[in-house]
Amino acid sequence: MTLRQARCAFSVCVAELVLYVVSQGYEIALDEGMERLTAKDATSDHMKNSLHHSGLAQDLLLYRDGVYLTDTEDYTTFGVYWEELGKKKGLPLAWGGRFKDGNHFSLSWQGRS
Repeated sequence: MTLRQARCAFSVCVAELVLYVVSQGYEIALDEGMERLTAKDATSDHMKNSLHHSGLAQDLLLYRDGVYLTDTEDYTTFGVYWEELGKKKGLPLAWGGRFKDGNHFSLSWQGRS
């Protein structure tokens, strides 16, 4: 799979996840999506080699009854959904809740999640 193909597949999966979250009665906002580093702007709050730089990671912000949810546990249902979606589509989707970053959703690439 090329990076282009991976990014396109990842984008479709994020769209499916967003629709699922909304169907469960939550509000959701996209945060820390594709963050490209360039020669003009080599700054980032993500670690080096983050999948955010490749367009293969997205952080999501969940809200319930107007309250921003920050605990990894708040994202568990959606993390499990994300992982199952990956299995169904044959894609290496990874949920950050497995490494204490509950609002992080990515497509593993070149050994990174």
